[in-house]
Amino acid sequence: MPSHTDPNHARRWVILAVIAVAQLMVVLDATIVNIALPSAQQDLGFSNDSRQWIVTAYALAFGSLLLLGGRLGDLFGRKWTFIGGLLGFSVASAVGGAAGSFEVLVAARAAQGLFGALLAPSALGLLATTFTDPIERGKAFGIFGAIAGTGAAIGLLLGGILTEILSWRWCLYVNLLFALPAAIAAFRLLTNQAQTARPRIDVPGALLSTSGLFALVYGFSNSETHSWGHPVTIIMLVASVILLGAFFLVERRVAHPLLPLRVLADRTRGGAFAGIGIAGIAMFALFLFLTYYMQRTLGFSPIETGLGFLPLSAAIIVTAQVVSQRLLPKFGPRPHMVVGMLFGTAAMLTLTQLGTDSGYVTHVLPSLILMGIGMGNIFPPAFQSATFGVDRADTGVASAMVNTMQQVGGSIGTALLSSIFASAVTSYASGRAPSAATIEAATVHGYTVAFWVAAGVFAVGAAVVALVVPSIRIQAAHGAEPVTAH
Repeated sequence: MPSHTDPNHARRWVILAVIAVAQLMVVLDATIVNIALPSAQQDLGFSNDSRQWIVTAYALAFGSLLLLGGRLGDLFGRKWTFIGGLLGFSVASAVGGAAGSFEVLVAARAAQGLFGALLAPSALGLLATTFTDPIERGKAFGIFGAIAGTGAAIGLLLGGILTEILSWRWCLYVNLLFALPAAIAAFRLLTNQAQTARPRIDVPGALLSTSGLFALVYGFSNSETHSWGHPVTIIMLVASVILLGAFFLVERRVAHPLLPLRVLADRTRGGAFAGIGIAGIAMFALFLFLTYYMQRTLGFSPIETGLGFLPLSAAIIVTAQVVSQRLLPKFGPRPHMVVGMLFGTAAMLTLTQLGTDSGYVTHVLPSLILMGIGMGNIFPPAFQSATFGVDRADTGVASAMVNTMQQVGGSIGTALLSSIFASAVTSYASGRAPSAATIEAATVHGYTVAFWVAAGVFAVGAAVVALVVPSIRIQAAHGAEPVTAH
């Protein structure tokens, strides 16, 4: 049996509930704000071109600061970065909800991203260090993985309800109902564990990683709003390659790196990071384009759209628990992640058959169930693998890599699939007589082309995971060696 030296161990299940609340808030924030955008635009009077910055400001701050946020938790203790992230996120949400101008709302969203970059790695790091028993660890990561997969769908439902019944501002105010109780509970429950011999912060690494990730996310965001050939897009993407390349060179030489390369060198962890990023690229198509399809083609209201995604959440929750508690200890992460990618492929292929007259029950519902099973097979094993066997001092930065890969994957998916969608719509409409029917048919054609590409991304993900992740069983706690599966 593992030794229980962690002072948080005795309160581990209550701590899990607090972590789960914080994780749910971070995950649903992305989609809940998307639902609120049209109402916020009408209220504050900003243009369609400016609207993207409500999303981009958060993504830039969150994605570029995650590695630094994770390392700060390793150095100073995850209790304080967790609580600081919660309190900062709640204040930023309150400012955003009360915003009287577009500029204040954008600044508040950037502040949410900053504090989210402190909060998200701390949450996963606390989970990884608090649960040491293999069976309990599987249960805990199953719950965490289910939340990560269902949060976006819950955000769609909650955002629709709040926007229709109250106002768009409550899509931001609602974060206070999550963050403040969680911060109070964390203050009372958690015991801080900082490094006794605290090394210096890797300032060159922090500057290079932050600026490199900023350039990467900004480049992809700019390609969506402008084009892939736009000078800013090209400059930012080239700069990201140079800066991140320099970052990895620096990390090989400094005594106390921001991201110790040993975290990435392990094939299990490296494969898990890759799998999370690839799944993030493909999953974007499901939430964005299927939301549009349900509202614009099927005529669903925002609340009905949110309810329409609930079968996805149910499938994720059931699958994640079965996989984490019963199957993962026997078979290891590789077969589950491969199977999850293949289910994701099947879900997207199902969606390629959508037409202007397709029904929810006959076409949309089967794809949601398939995707739910797929995500339930991908996320819990990937989260466990990404933090498995990592030194306690590196848990925060390993957790940050999980969130970084999700964020970068989402940014790539947003830019890539949106541009493919726009090109497909233009190509379909070209040469046809303009009419409402033509526009609708062109739009649905654009969705299906994006779903074809997403299916290909999932198929590539299955191949990558199968080739990179070794055949092991995760049976032990931090610092233990994996067991080879026969």
